[in-house]
Amino acid sequence: MLERLSDLPTGIDGVSAVGTITKQDYEQVLRPLFDEARRGGRRVRLLYELGPRYTGFSAGAAWEDAKLGMSSLRLFEACAVVTDTAWIRDSVRLAAFFLPCPVAVFGTRERAAAIEWLRALPERPAIEHHLLAGPGVLVVEVARPLRREDFEALAATADSWIEAHGALAGVVIHARAFPGWENLAGMVRHIRFVRDHHRHVKRIALAIDGELPELAARVAEHFVAAEVRIFHHAELERATAWAGTSG
Repeated sequence: MLERLSDLPTGIDGVSAVGTITKQDYEQVLRPLFDEARRGGRRVRLLYELGPRYTGFSAGAAWEDAKLGMSSLRLFEACAVVTDTAWIRDSVRLAAFFLPCPVAVFGTRERAAAIEWLRALPERPAIEHHLLAGPGVLVVEVARPLRREDFEALAATADSWIEAHGALAGVVIHARAFPGWENLAGMVRHIRFVRDHHRHVKRIALAIDGELPELAARVAEHFVAAEVRIFHHAELERATAWAGTSG
């Protein structure tokens, strides 16, 4: 079975595996954890404990693990696996090479070090976003140069809503000035995000001061299917209302 851990610092989620993991464990423990992260517009720093009483998982759990992994992979910000079992440690180290987030393995006596490793990872302050479920509007607050990881989290929230509702009514970009990208990877991921999502967004509001929004709006007319409108930074409420207007 899987048990949700409650003795962890804020910002860290954790589960402990005991005995045999079943499909029901995934449905009752892991799936709600990831759904909660999606609704909150955040990524997951996960502590995964597999102690000596862990014996494996059922066939149903294996299938559920594959499905949940494919749909939730982009939600992971980092994962610390705590176990003394040699074959699990080796398997995790091999799999970590192919995963898009940092993964580290710790022994059971190193649990405190695992928690500290998760806690000390750099914060992700470049983009904060939240979804207004009523009008179906995704509001994106931009504070610092954009990174690849920011768009991974943004895509996870957008994709979840689009899968359930077909489209977003609107997206609002709110920033005092466009801060640019941290590196080339951030810019490339930004382009991919626009390419993959613009046909599923009806309206885009740019609540950004400066000259760049006007240039972006003119360029968007040729490449973006959504209707684009410019607002001042102080007009967030007005921009959000417009983005959520139907028709």
